Amino acid sequence: MRSAQECLRCTKAYSAFFAVIVTVLAATVSFVSGASAQNLTARDFTMAGDATRMRVVIHFDAEPDLHWMLLRGPHQLVVELPETRFVFEPEALKPLGLVKDVRYGAAGEGRARVILATKGPFTVEDAQVLPDEHGQGYRLALDIAAASDQQFEAALADQAATTGSTAAAAKEGRVAADSAHTAKPFTVVIDPGHGGIDGGAEGVNGTVEKQITLAFALELAAKLRQENRYEVHLTRTSDEFLRLDDRVRIARQRGADLFISIHADTIRLKGIRGATVYTVSDKASDAEAQALADRENLSDQLASMPVEEENQEVVDILVDLIRRETHGFSIRFAKTLVGELSDSVGVINNPHRFAGFKVLKAPDIPSVLVELGYLSNPKDEAQLRDPEWRGKAISSIADAIAKFAAAKQAGG
Repeated sequence: MRSAQECLRCTKAYSAFFAVIVTVLAATVSFVSGASAQNLTARDFTMAGDATRMRVVIHFDAEPDLHWMLLRGPHQLVVELPETRFVFEPEALKPLGLVKDVRYGAAGEGRARVILATKGPFTVEDAQVLPDEHGQGYRLALDIAAASDQQFEAALADQAATTGSTAAAAKEGRVAADSAHTAKPFTVVIDPGHGGIDGGAEGVNGTVEKQITLAFALELAAKLRQENRYEVHLTRTSDEFLRLDDRVRIARQRGADLFISIHADTIRLKGIRGATVYTVSDKASDAEAQALADRENLSDQLASMPVEEENQEVVDILVDLIRRETHGFSIRFAKTLVGELSDSVGVINNPHRFAGFKVLKAPDIPSVLVELGYLSNPKDEAQLRDPEWRGKAISSIADAIAKFAAAKQAGG
């Protein structure tokens, strides 16, 4: 039988041996973990979408420990990663849609970052790390959308109140924070059609559409601001070119409650004259409405800008429900506006028409396109250049906005 001293010596020996084993195992785990972090590879960076909504996808050979955070000045989404080897194609990192710059690299010992700089404020609609569909590693999918400053600041405040960054799967709190900050003035965004290299239509006596739409929009904005009831913004205030999706992006980032795109087109039938109000629809109301939508939707191509395909993956059921409600508000405002214009400056037959205008496709903003008149008709062209006529038209639009805003603010 062993003495107490022998047992004590055995216990100490076993403890020492166990400590060595633990140390070896810890070192091994640390080495394996470090090797795993060092061997994490990010590849196949892709972006799809436009200036209003984007999806960014990055593939990894292993599941990353992922967090992200928002920064302002400029607006940025910072994706925090473990130590990572990046294998990105330079072509894939070129500015696209809402994203104006992509950077990546080491961010201190054992950490790395991917930074997306955007064209103004945005929200992160979803951020997930998922097993790759083909069973080869994982993929990070980020869905971002243009948003108002108020929404971005709400997300920043929520971020500051938690950990300073946000885990990939947690977004419910940010949605709640966004919806909590709703008290704001009724906001109108006016969009003067065309601009810059895209002059739009030209009248029989030389009037250029981009000039008349800007002049009218500036006067309308001044009228609305005088009433001191609205927050008013323009998509452009000078002779500059804007992509169609950038016009929608600006409306979303300004928190628009109403978007009005101003135009003065030409038509092959020279005798047709009068104002027309258009809302968006997948099916055009008539051949003329379809032709007009086709011409307006070509604005980006006419200015030699690449037309990006819509990213259908990011359009979900919720967006579709929002779009339906918004479409109802658009039609309501269009009918009110037609009534006001009919009494003051005159409208064409069937003055409320519809077609697939890209500039009217914001899912959450009631939107209309107003054809003030047709530059192909000499009388309409003369009226568009007449300050007195423009004053009447502006007063009619302002009255329609007042009625619409009152109904919306009353919950109607």
